[in-house]
Amino acid sequence: MGVISALGSSLESSREALLNSICGISQSQLVNSKYSDSLRFGEVKTGTDNLKEIFGVKDPGVTRTSLLALHAINDAIADSGLKESELQSYDTALIGASTVGGMCNTDDLYRDATAESNGSDYISSYDCASVFLYLSKRYGIKGIVNTINTACSSSANAIMYGAKLINHGYAKRAIVGGADALAKFTINGFNSLGILSPDFCKPFDKERNGLNLGEGAAFLVLEKEEDVKSKKIYCALSGYCNTNDAFHPSSLSETGTGPFKAMQGALLKSGIKQDDISFINTHGTGTENNDEVESKAMLRIFENVPPFASTKSKIGHTLGASAAVESVFSIVGLVNNEMYPSLNFINPIESTGLIPATTARKQDMKNVMINSFGFGGNCSSLIFSKV
Repeated sequence: MGVISALGSSLESSREALLNSICGISQSQLVNSKYSDSLRFGEVKTGTDNLKEIFGVKDPGVTRTSLLALHAINDAIADSGLKESELQSYDTALIGASTVGGMCNTDDLYRDATAESNGSDYISSYDCASVFLYLSKRYGIKGIVNTINTACSSSANAIMYGAKLINHGYAKRAIVGGADALAKFTINGFNSLGILSPDFCKPFDKERNGLNLGEGAAFLVLEKEEDVKSKKIYCALSGYCNTNDAFHPSSLSETGTGPFKAMQGALLKSGIKQDDISFINTHGTGTENNDEVESKAMLRIFENVPPFASTKSKIGHTLGASAAVESVFSIVGLVNNEMYPSLNFINPIESTGLIPATTARKQDMKNVMINSFGFGGNCSSLIFSKV
């Protein structure tokens, strides 16, 4: 696995921050936006030029999204011990997710669209697949390469798709994950919806008033169990499901049909009983609709709702990268028998009464569930289990 977020640029630094309930959300120092001083963001503290220097990137038109992805995938490849010959085998798939992609260079996009010239070096980055085309070229990946954009559930679906490629014999291994950078494009877009909080977001709190946007990237290497007997194994991807409640472009149905069916389907595929879920890393955006609906769906699924928390209270909503980043954090907790809390919670939502975990603690962890819900009603749940 490999990860970079507002909490750190490695598995080790991320775990330390999670254990100490550190919040990576702050005012932006790097994004050129008129909202940089009035809103808070989960910003990776390393500048774009520094990222280029770290990885010796001199190619023209490489965006911040691609650099964050490069950081995370580089660590994941090193952590997995994959050889160059394995990376370049036709049996290796790269399935990535992003909502912003190269459009993080919004100003360049505008200038390119209005200029009577050949445009800037960033024209090619506006392709939805630009990030993962760049990674596949850099590492010489010749197998299946695909990009998924289902809004905020994107990287959950990338993980799911990679697993299906392996199960159906289209790949022997799959590098799966997502990346998104902060950008004026998304800041202005989410602000127009009126769901950005001027304060630190408060997932599942009665007084929640919106989300904080974040940025980051994470990748995981999936392989068949019989192919990894001599390798380091973190866990098993035991269950997954994708559904759609087909209710509204940007809201979930009040009954939580999509989230309910996603969790139900993941449990059915895994064969795990509801009582054996040790922890739920919720989608938990801090918005009025999402938190109440997700709470209602959990109450429908579980007779006794397991401990749960929202990572977004610490790193913001990293959009297409969120499920991958949150999966990595959840797996770190699973492996180390640690539960990482939600921040900023005071009072429960009156209609559900659910209270998230608010302190880090040691806990016997067997199976963790990750929820990830996107615009358009696209809902996904994953389950990772100890092996």
